[in-house]
Amino acid sequence: MIADKVYEELKEMKGSNKSFSEVIAEALEARPKRKTGEGLKEVAGILEGDTEYDEVMKRSKKMWEKWDRRLNRELKKELL
Repeated sequence: MIADKVYEELKEMKGSNKSFSEVIAEALEARPKRKTGEGLKEVAGILEGDTEYDEVMKRSKKMWEKWDRRLNRELKKELL
């Protein structure tokens, strides 16, 4: 059972050449897919050994270490 308003919207979407099942199936296919990370297995580690990737990771690590030191200093000041 569905609300009249929903039925009317589905009826309008289906027109005369589709079934209600087709309209519902299309709506379900169009919705955002649940993210599982399954596709990451295929590309995991693919950039290792790439010089540009290595440089970006090196710079990122330095930046995060600097941020972490600054955060620790600020936290120590707040605790004193």
